[in-house]
Amino acid sequence: MAAHGYFFPISDHVLTLKDDGTFYRFQTPYFWPSNCWEPENTDYAVYLCKRTMQNKARLELADYEAESLARLQRTFARKWEFIFMQAEAQAKVDRKRDKVERKILDSQERAFWDVHRPVPGCVNTTETDIKKSSRMKQPHKTRKIQFWQAQLERHRLKMSKVADSLIGYSEQYTEYDPCFTTPEPSNPWSSDDTTCWELEASKEPGQQRVRRWGFGFNEVLKDPAGREQFLKFLESEFSSENLRFWLAVQELKKRPIRDVATLVQNIWQEFLAPGAQSAINVDSKSYAKTTENLKDPGRYTFEDAQEHIYKLMKSDSYSRFLRSTSYQELLQAKKKKSKNLF
Repeated sequence: MAAHGYFFPISDHVLTLKDDGTFYRFQTPYFWPSNCWEPENTDYAVYLCKRTMQNKARLELADYEAESLARLQRTFARKWEFIFMQAEAQAKVDRKRDKVERKILDSQERAFWDVHRPVPGCVNTTETDIKKSSRMKQPHKTRKIQFWQAQLERHRLKMSKVADSLIGYSEQYTEYDPCFTTPEPSNPWSSDDTTCWELEASKEPGQQRVRRWGFGFNEVLKDPAGREQFLKFLESEFSSENLRFWLAVQELKKRPIRDVATLVQNIWQEFLAPGAQSAINVDSKSYAKTTENLKDPGRYTFEDAQEHIYKLMKSDSYSRFLRSTSYQELLQAKKKKSKNLF
C-alpha cells in the first residue's frame, strides 16, 4: 500500500513503511494508482516548473529533480513557453489556498510523483510486470479467462426452482425406471427375460411409450415408432420434408468421411437448392451460412439449417401433433388395450 502511494511518509520521499514513529498521510483518491491515470512527461515538467516558483525553502528541487527538469526543458524546448504558462497558472491557484490546505496538497502531489517518477534507486511500482504480461499473452490462458468470465455472466436459477424441476422430472420418469418400478412382464436387469426390451424396440408401441411422447419433442424423435407417427402427421399437413431433412442430416453425421461430400450434395439438391423437390423454409441467416459451408462440405454443413428446422417443428408442429386426433386415438387405444390385459 505504501509502495503504491496509498499512504506516504510526510517527511520522506522513499515510499516504505517504517516502524520508527514516522508520521504518514493518506493519499487523496484522485492520485490513487487504481484510477489508472498514467501521467505524461509534460505533466511532470509542469509540476517541476511550478515547484521552482513556490517557496524554495520548503519545495526546493532535489538534485535528481533538477536534472530531470533540465532534460525535459531540452526535450520540450519548442513548447516550453506553454508549459511555463501552465505552471504559472497552477502556482497562482495554489497561492489562493489556505496555508494548511496548500501544505497537504503539496505533500500529496509530491507523493504522487514519488510513485511515478521515483527517487533513483527505488523501484517504480507502476511499471508493467513483464512476467504477468507474458502470461496474459498466452492464448490458452486468455481463453480460460474469457470462458470463466462468460460463466459468471450466465443466468442463474434459484436452488429452490432447480430442486422443483428435478423433483418433477424424477416423478415423471419414475415408472420408466426399472430400479423404482417393476416393468411388465419382468425386470430384464434382475432376470434373464428380455421381453421388456423387445417390447420397447418393437414397432407396436405400448401405452407407456405413447404417453412418453408427450413429455417432450426429443422423446418423439428418439423413438422409431414415435418418428413414424410424427412423420405421418406431418404428411397430413404437407410438411414432412422438415422431418426428413432433419433425419437426413442426423444420418450424415454418422457416415464415414469418404461419403460425406456426396451426401451433402444430395441433401442440398433435395431440400435447399433452388427448385428443390422437397424444399424447406429456413431463415436467410441459416441459408447464407449453409451456402458458405458448401465450399468445404463436412458432417456439420447443415448445422444451422437443421437447428432452425428443429426449433420450427418443436414450437409449431409438435404441439399440434399432441392435440391431433391420430395421437389421441392412439393413446386411448393403448390405454384400453392395457386395461383389457389386466
